[in-house]
Amino acid sequence: MMPFLPIAIVGSLLILALVLRPLWKQSRPLVIALTGSGVFVALGLYWLLGTPLALDPAMRHAPATLEEAASQLQARLALDPANVEGWRVLAQIYASQGNHDKAADAAGRAATLSPNDPDVLVAAAEARALAAPEHRFDAQGLAWLDAAIKRNPRHQRALWFKGIALRQADRDADAVAIWETLLPLVDAKAATVLGAQIDAARVAAGLSPRATTPVAANASGVRVHVALSNDVDVAKLDPSTAVFVIARQVGGPPMPVAVEKHTLAELPLDVTLDDRDSPMPTARLSSVKMVEVLARISRSGSATRGDGDIETAPARVDLPSSATVRLEFRK
Repeated sequence: MMPFLPIAIVGSLLILALVLRPLWKQSRPLVIALTGSGVFVALGLYWLLGTPLALDPAMRHAPATLEEAASQLQARLALDPANVEGWRVLAQIYASQGNHDKAADAAGRAATLSPNDPDVLVAAAEARALAAPEHRFDAQGLAWLDAAIKRNPRHQRALWFKGIALRQADRDADAVAIWETLLPLVDAKAATVLGAQIDAARVAAGLSPRATTPVAANASGVRVHVALSNDVDVAKLDPSTAVFVIARQVGGPPMPVAVEKHTLAELPLDVTLDDRDSPMPTARLSSVKMVEVLARISRSGSATRGDGDIETAPARVDLPSSATVRLEFRK
């Protein structure tokens, strides 16, 4: 029976990789903190299936693979369908196998059996999102998250996922409100990463930046001139349509290191991007050696690129720079 334990541990790590993948790029400290749940998965699975005396007489051997573990656990649950922990572990086995539909069903069974356990509810919402197109949280998933938060208003994973769900629904301002309640609950490193996500949501929602220590202009500022070419037809666009001037790190994350929002009516315009325009306090313009600068006419008003948006060709700039970057919207 001992060979099964390392298999269960490997399986639990695979499960965590699938479940926490959407968070890895955005919030690594939170992911690292949650990885300890892998021990629970391995030990829980071993406790349920690793001891022959706990099994039906027809299955008096420890499973050698996750497939055997799933099969034996299914048989166990057929005899004991009210076993919440069994459904939770079965859901995680299915997820590790890439069978997210079955994982969502099993996690949902656990949530039905234990509707007052925030951890169970959050796991069910997460599994359901992984099974959905584009990994979106649906009404049922949101209901589980809301129930978890009602029972534990400080549940970090519930608050994190609720913010993601709200951003998926283009409710960026509501996501900001949720994540700002989470911010004081996490440690300093996680707060830095979460703060960046809040800042991005604030930009998308058209909200003013969070209050931070004032940042002075510096030598790494980039002067930018933005204009429309004569062949671009914007007559059908409202003059108040948003125009974003963006600087982002070359080869780095897509989040801008500096961004300013203007309107179509202001074109042509001249701006200077500097650290005062950095949406992320941990990634300022002055901290990079090279940036890619572009402008975007955003029909939605969001800094994130959307259908129908018009962009200039990007221009690379070595920092510091005294030259003016000239961007032009062309047909």
